[in-house]
Amino acid sequence: MPDNSIPQKVVVNHRTYAMPQHPVAVICIDGFDPDYLAVGLAAGELPGFARIAREGFAGEARAALPCFTNPNNCSIVTGTPPSVHGVSGNFYLDRRTGQAVMVTGDKELKAPTILARMAQAGVPTAVVTAKDKLRAALAKGLPIGPMGIAVSAQHAGAARMQTHGIDDLPGLVGRGEPDQYSADLSLFVLDTGVRLLEAGRARLLYLSLSDYVQHRYAPEAPEARDFHRAIDARLRRLFELGALVAATADHGMHDMAKPDGTPNVIFVGDLLDARFGTDTCRVICPITDPFVRHHGALGGFVRVHIAKGGPTADAVITYLSSLPEIEQALTGAEACARYDLLPEMEGDVTVIARLGVALGARAAEHDLSGLAGERLRSHGGLAEQRVPFLVSAPLDPAWRDAHPRLRNYDIFDAALNGAVA
Repeated sequence: MPDNSIPQKVVVNHRTYAMPQHPVAVICIDGFDPDYLAVGLAAGELPGFARIAREGFAGEARAALPCFTNPNNCSIVTGTPPSVHGVSGNFYLDRRTGQAVMVTGDKELKAPTILARMAQAGVPTAVVTAKDKLRAALAKGLPIGPMGIAVSAQHAGAARMQTHGIDDLPGLVGRGEPDQYSADLSLFVLDTGVRLLEAGRARLLYLSLSDYVQHRYAPEAPEARDFHRAIDARLRRLFELGALVAATADHGMHDMAKPDGTPNVIFVGDLLDARFGTDTCRVICPITDPFVRHHGALGGFVRVHIAKGGPTADAVITYLSSLPEIEQALTGAEACARYDLLPEMEGDVTVIARLGVALGARAAEHDLSGLAGERLRSHGGLAEQRVPFLVSAPLDPAWRDAHPRLRNYDIFDAALNGAVA
């Protein structure tokens, strides 16, 4: 029965969301390129995902650019593009100070989250992230306590009732804190969601996973298939607990290595130094985050900031556009207008690589030892915008008609407003 003591709808960033009357789990499967799903479904080894395709809705959506973790997780939990919520990268240049900043907290997030508004309205809500760098941002405004839980698998042992809404998270899940470079980091997130539902601690869940496996293994690799089978098993347990499950991804994933296995990378900063003079341009790689072994700070999207007295933006664009590895080179203003980016974080020139190409700053600035001989697999550009969009119940045709071009940040709208029980 509906709880008449709380409102039946909340408005967040000009969207209206119905309050969940039964458990709803929204999952961001980090790096979940559609090819992983296709391989598992074709092999008949993902019965949970197959059930969604059979009984619910299984389609595709576009992720927000740049296709990195922070911008897209913030888009998903706010229902907005980066131009609204304010986070256009994991890493950016603060134009006021001239300092590069890694996004590890919540100060850059400018828009309220669906999660906080639901908890404030009386819906028991839990945010569970693989990476602790996301926990503060995604839990911004969440009332920690009976209505709000915010924890990370990475720092599971640090969870305390006063600061996280729960004590002894490893005890709840039944195993110790996972290694940050492991498949179990993501599985721990899903198991936490399951345990919270079993204990009646949450009605709305946001579960954000890690892309460690997808960075290391192609869709056909046994390790990748094992991982997605393990995710599938957790989905089936969520179904058993009566949850509506909605899943999407923050970005896809592609091989960015040459035939010999070395990274297929061009260092934009080195090229600009050679063309226009040393230190006339500064290249920022927005993929940069604390998880350096995932990608060596190499991805499909970089920003160029031009020093005073340096070349014009047009000159930089003309040069970079002549390179076969570059898909697009745009002024920052044009990129913001075309891709809903935040002007404050954008550079003078925005650079997007072609499929299979990684972009870096200067070779000396990237530590690739963490790749340990593995092929580089990464993301960031237009090629990684395709992501799955899955809901375990059918979607109302009227809702679908109103959303002809799905974005990954429509997933809460689909789960709470579009799903037909």
